[in-house]
Parts: sequence; C-alpha cells; structure tokens
Amino acid sequence: MESVLGATLFLILVTASAAQNACICETNKRTSCTRNQFSNCECTAVGSKQPVDCTTLTSKCLLMRAEMVPSRVRNFHKPEGAFPDNDGLYNPDCDDNGNFKARQCNQTDTCWCVNSAGVRRTDKGDKSMKCSELVRTNWIFINLKHKEREVPFSERELANGLQQFIQNRYKLQQNYITAIEYDSPFIHIDLKQNATQKSHEDVDIADVAYYFEKDIKGDSVFYRGMFNVSVNEEPLDIEEILIYYVDEKPPEFSMKRLTPGIIAVVVVVILAIIIGITVLVITRRRSSGKYKKVEIKEMGEMRRGQNS
Repeated sequence: MESVLGATLFLILVTASAAQNACICETNKRTSCTRNQFSNCECTAVGSKQPVDCTTLTSKCLLMRAEMVPSRVRNFHKPEGAFPDNDGLYNPDCDDNGNFKARQCNQTDTCWCVNSAGVRRTDKGDKSMKCSELVRTNWIFINLKHKEREVPFSERELANGLQQFIQNRYKLQQNYITAIEYDSPFIHIDLKQNATQKSHEDVDIADVAYYFEKDIKGDSVFYRGMFNVSVNEEPLDIEEILIYYVDEKPPEFSMKRLTPGIIAVVVVVILAIIIGITVLVITRRRSSGKYKKVEIKEMGEMRRGQNS
C-alpha cells in the first residue's frame, strides 16, 4: 500500500514539475519555444521565426503571418473546383519589430498601402506602387451585439466588466479605453491611441482589437483561456463583432472602390443637383425676361404720354 502511495506521489510531483518547466508562450500559442543554454524559454513566431516577448501581446502582423502557415492536419481529398474562403487574408510583410510595412503585395504583382493595423487604405496597383509612410491607426471603434435577453444588463456594470477584462487580459491602459456605450443588445467600445501617447511598453490598440476579435470568435491566440466576461455573475454572450479603423490621415480610395449601387446613388444625386440648377437658371431667366418686357411696355406708354 505504501509503495502504491509513494509511486502515485512521485507521478504527481513529476507531472507538476513538468508543467512548471514547460516551455510555452502564454500570450501566443502560434509560436515555437525551446530552452536556451541558460534554461530560459525562448519563443519565435510561427511563419516568420521572429522572436516574441511572451509577457505581452504579439503584433498583429506576426500573428497574420502565422495564420497563413497551414496546420498539420490530415490531408483529405478535396472535391474538384473547391477553394477556401481567404477573402481579406494575406501573408503580410513585417519589419524587424513586427510592424506592418507600408506597402503590401500578394503572390502576384498586385500591391497596396496599409495602415498600422494592416488594413488596406488605398486602391490596389502593380509593384511600381509607392507607399511613402505607414499611416497610424489612432482610433478603433468596436461594435458588439450580445444574445437577446429578457432584461438588459446594467450599463454601468457592463462597462466596468468590459473595461476590467480589456485591461487585465490585454494589458491595455485605462486611458486608451475612451468609451464603452450600451444600448441593449448593442455595445460600442472606443479605443484611442496617438503615436505621441504610446510608449515602448504600451500595447498597441490594433493588436488589442485583433486579440479581442479572435477571443470572441472562439479562436483565441492565448495559450490558455477563452473569452469569458460576466456582468453581475451572468455571462456576456457576444454573437456579432464589427471593427472600424480611423487613421491619422484619411484613406486614398478612388471611385473604383465604390460598389455599383453606391455609384448609382452618387450619379442620381449629381443629376438631381444639375437638373435643379438648370431649372433655377431657366426660371430666373423667364422671370427676368417678363420683368424686362413689362419695363419696356411701361416706358413706351410713358413716352407716348409725353409726346401727346
């Protein structure tokens, strides 16, 4: 009996020691980690092999590169003509600090300019396209929708719960969370961070938004834990998320980017304005012509009266 208890205790200690000595990146599961000669755990991002700091968030650019690396899954036969849904995904070019390069290109000769969040801000062109600077995204607003409830949450309790969650999980300072508004079932979150405000130690709001989106969609980047926010001990179940980006400089899209429906509306509005101006000019001319005719008639009558 004692030998069995001893063996069990030994296995527990070995398991606990192995867990303690595990070389993993808590803030990024898409990494490859090994121990160096000093027994320190060092991790590099999958896809780029760039070193990452596992005490903070990994940049969105390196995360996107890691997502483009196919996972090791069984290779089942695909039906002829089938294709994956890769809309909006691309394999980005990152600089040595893990930031997006201003110009991005796909595997063909197509290129475009992006902001600091990696979002396209110009029309697409060929490889001769120039992007003079990486324009910073300084305002991100996130729209959420939670599942229908009979009784809405308390606005103050919901705002406090989300603010605490964002601060604790993503290490974003409170002053960068400028607004959390609630109109059941819709939630609006504002994140603002200028280049002059952000220090080297601060996480970037673009990285926070990306981690947050992954958490809500059930594809967390963290090694452990999923999105779990409670309001007054009731779970906040988010079913929709939409993220908008505002840059320090306006985007440079041309009319080519507008959908046919929007173009049609713009054309109709322009035509309406032109027709309105034309009608106004004609009306004024007619009114002016009538006035001149009356004036000439009155002058003629006055002359005839003088002559008589």
